[in-house]
Order: sequence, then structure tokens, then C-alpha cells
Amino acid sequence: MELSTYFENIPALHRAMILAGGITFFWMLESILPLFRFRYRKWQHALPNLFFTFTTVAVNLVFAFAIVGSADFVSSRQIGLLHIFDLPPWLFVLSGLMVLDLIGAWLVHLVEHHVKWMWKFHIIHHSDMHVDTTTANRHHPVESVFRAVFTLAAVWVGGTPVYLVMLYQSLSVVLSQFNHANIALPPLLDKWISWVIVSPNMHKVHHHYRQPLTDTNYGNIFSLWDHFFGTFERVESPSEQLTYGIDVMMQPADSQQIGRLLRMPFEQHRSIEGSKFSDVPPVSDRK
Repeated sequence: MELSTYFENIPALHRAMILAGGITFFWMLESILPLFRFRYRKWQHALPNLFFTFTTVAVNLVFAFAIVGSADFVSSRQIGLLHIFDLPPWLFVLSGLMVLDLIGAWLVHLVEHHVKWMWKFHIIHHSDMHVDTTTANRHHPVESVFRAVFTLAAVWVGGTPVYLVMLYQSLSVVLSQFNHANIALPPLLDKWISWVIVSPNMHKVHHHYRQPLTDTNYGNIFSLWDHFFGTFERVESPSEQLTYGIDVMMQPADSQQIGRLLRMPFEQHRSIEGSKFSDVPPVSDRK
């Protein structure tokens, strides 16, 4: 079966297996090659992150009709950037993935960091003080809506067919789990990887508790956007220089209670809009 045919008709069960399989694989790998040796109960930490994974899936299912319908419409009428030139198949696929990644991941991520009312929802993702593979889909349901809307916009701009959208989303799930995973790759390998795709060390920099590092490395699949737009940052010794979380939310209760996390964007919480600018000393619970 051709790649395009498979992903155009990919069964829901296969998509679920990709999601669950990625979490399971990187979950086990974290125990073998940990970057940080956290003092935490791994299952207890995972519960709110898995809850937000399910809400993310639910939001994506709601938007799936609009995204699939739009992809059918623009591809059948050859609307969008991909149809301006007669590209060979491999370049068409690569270009489509890059458009989806640029608008549906990198751009929306950048905007969330610079628009205060959107940051209030994105802060839920950053509030995790023990970043691991389960953090990948830790998004407030409203933030999941933001990302779905930008994905829809990317489909229209690029003119991406359904199979490319499904392929992108499958790759996005696995690579997001990879770059959030609490794993230590050989430094040189991680550095090489980060020239093309987002590596674990590269993305961990983004989860540092304070600026300016919080506002770097927005990439999801391709690191090219951060290199090109000047938002790339590297930390040579992440385990020594990084502290995860948000400076005004360094208590476990802030990052682990599902109800609290759902309500937080709607509350006045010590000026969440300016939380990236506060002076709060780093907190560490690593061995």
C-alpha cells in the first residue's frame, strides 16, 4: 500500500497505537537513560498529563471534520502553496510537512508566548516541574483549540491533502514525545540532530523556568524554523543549568491538580501574564 493511501485512510486504532506506543517506548527509555533523576512518583505525575492528552485528542476529533474537509477541498482544487509548482512527490511531501509544522506548531507556539491571554492557557504546559514524555500533550483544552485552528490555517495556506495532514500528525505525536522525554542522548548526537529536528536537549531549554530561555526553541518537528528566525538556543549541560516549571508556580500543587490547572487561566493568579518576568529562586528536587 502506498504511503499516501495508508495515511489518507489510517484507522483510528492505528493512530491510537502510535500515541500509546510512543508514550510506552519513551517511558521505558527514560528509566534506562534518564537526563534528570527526579524524586517523584512517575505514575502520579503522569495522571494530569494523561488527562490533558485525552482532552487534546477530544478537541482534535471535533476539529477533524473541518480539517479533513478543508484538506479535501484545497487539494482537489489545487489551492495553496504546494500547487504553485510541479513538485516531485518526495519534495511535495517534505514541503507539505514543513508548512504544517511552521504554521500549525512553530508559529502558534511563538504567538502563545507573546500574546498574554494565550499565554495564560499555554502556561499549563510549562507548569510541569518534571518534564518527561507524558508532558508532550499536556495542553489546556482551550490551547488545543488554538493549535487546531492554526493547523486548519496551515492546511489552507499549504493546500495540503488529507494524507499529508495525517502523516504530519502521526510524526508530530511521536517526535513531541521524543523531544519531551527525560532521556540523555550522547551530547554530540543530540547536537547533530538539533540541526534538522528538535532534539531532547534542545526542547528542554524551552522548559527552563525563566526567560530568556523560556522564549526560545519553539519547534515541534523541524528545528530549522528556530535556526532561521533566530529563536534557537543551546545549553551544553542541561542537567546542571536547567530548572523546569514557571517562576510563580514552583509548588507541586500548582502543577499536579487537574481542577486547578483547568481553572487557572480564568483566575487572577499572581499576574500570570507577567510570570516569565518574576524573581523567584530556582527549586530543585533532583538527586
